[in-house]
Order: sequence, then C-alpha cells, then structure tokens
Amino acid sequence: MENADYHSFFYNLLSWENPRATSISFLSTVLFIFAARYLPALRWTFKVLYITLGTTAALEIGGKMVFSQGLASSFRPKKYYTIPREALEASLEDMEQLINFFVIEFQRILFAEKPANTVAAFVASLISYWLIKFTPLWGLSLIAVSLMYLAPLVYMSNKEIIDRNLENITNVINAQATQVKDLAGHHTSRATETVKAYAGDYTSKAQSYIGSARSPSSPKGAQAGPSSGAASGPGSAPAYQSSDFPHAPKQEPVAGVTSHQEQYEKSPFGGQAEAVAS
Repeated sequence: MENADYHSFFYNLLSWENPRATSISFLSTVLFIFAARYLPALRWTFKVLYITLGTTAALEIGGKMVFSQGLASSFRPKKYYTIPREALEASLEDMEQLINFFVIEFQRILFAEKPANTVAAFVASLISYWLIKFTPLWGLSLIAVSLMYLAPLVYMSNKEIIDRNLENITNVINAQATQVKDLAGHHTSRATETVKAYAGDYTSKAQSYIGSARSPSSPKGAQAGPSSGAASGPGSAPAYQSSDFPHAPKQEPVAGVTSHQEQYEKSPFGGQAEAVAS
C-alpha cells in the first residue's frame, strides 16, 4: 500500500463510511487494551510453551524407553515448514510503508503543513501530559482510542451545528486579531511621531549650540587687515591707519637710559620732534 492508500484507508475507517468495519475495529482495539490490562497474556504464553515442550520431551523419552522409538520423532515432518520469501517480503514491505506513513504524517504535523492539525496535536499532547500523571497507560490508551473513533462520529452526526459554531468562533478570533493589529499600528505610528519630534527638537538644539559656539571672533579674524575692516558692515570694529600708532625704534638702545621716554628723546625721532616743536 502506498501513502495515499493508507490515507484513504484510515479516513474510511475513522469516518464511519463502513459502520460495520469501523465498529469491529473499535471493539477489537478496546478488547485488546482490556486484555493487555487484566489478562496475563505473557504468563499464559510461557505456560503453553512449557507444557508443550514438556509433553513433547516426555513422549520422546518415554517412547524410546518403552518402544525403543521416540513418539514425538514419529510425527516429525520430512521437511520443516518455512515462511515463503514472497510472503515475508510482502509483509516487510507493508510494515515499512506503514512505518513511513506515520513518520511522514508526524513530519507534516511538526512542520505545520496544516496548522489545524498541528494545533490539535498540541492540545492532545498537552492533555496527555497532564493525564499521564494520574492515569495509567492503559487508561490513557483507552481514552485516545475512544476519542479517535467517537469524535468523528459525533462530528458527522452534528456537522451543521459544529460548523456554524466553529465559523462564529473563527470570525470572533479574526475580529479580535484585526482590532489588536490596528491598535498596535496606531501605537506604533504615535511612537514613531514622538520619536521624530524629539529627534527634531534635539537636532535644533544641537544646531543652536553649535552656532553659539562659533559666534565669537577668533584671533585670526582679529588680525585681519584694514581692507577687511573697511569692508565690514555697521557694528564692526573701526578701521585704523599706520599713523595712529607710534614709530617702532630702528636703532640700538642707548646705554645708561632705562625709561622709554629717555630712549625716545635720545633717538633721532625724538630729536626731530623737538626741532620741529622749537
């Protein structure tokens, strides 16, 4: 059987399309769970095994002692029975495909190929986690099998009511999700506008601080020539000429003279000034 064949097989079995086959499989599974719980099947298996082997050994040994021929060996077949290779390969192939079917389905649930199935598996795992604390394994298996078989039956019997309620729940969830999304977008836009306003305010303040730091004139600007002072507008520093400043000394200082006035009078500039004055 291929993967699609297993899909259709389990779907037909669990959807109660054939009520007789589904009922038989459900009752058989339930009886097997109760038998595994209350019947010592393993113990009975060993009991049947040791009785059979003991009887065979007793007949063989007794026959050789009494009839000089073993009784068990007289029933021995000429050729021992073997499982045909075709049947064994077919069984192994079916087992391999069944195992791969469950492996593929688990991966589909794990990677959320259908989100509804993933959510259902999550809910089932969560409930099983809490139930396993105080429910034995056979009880948990009985609950799982009952839900697996009876839940589709309940859904098929009340399909219209369940679909209508599910649609209403879906609409409510979608409406709430849309409202939350709109509210989040509104708050996000307000936060963005607030951040932009603060950023603009801080930028203007930083620019004003930078402008106030650059406003005092630097020493380089104070040493500008007369042309730059003449070209400046109202409120700028007045322009000076070279005649407004005293002449710089052009000779060596006279020995024994300490004051600047005496140095000036002894210099040619000072003598020329006195001659002009007289």
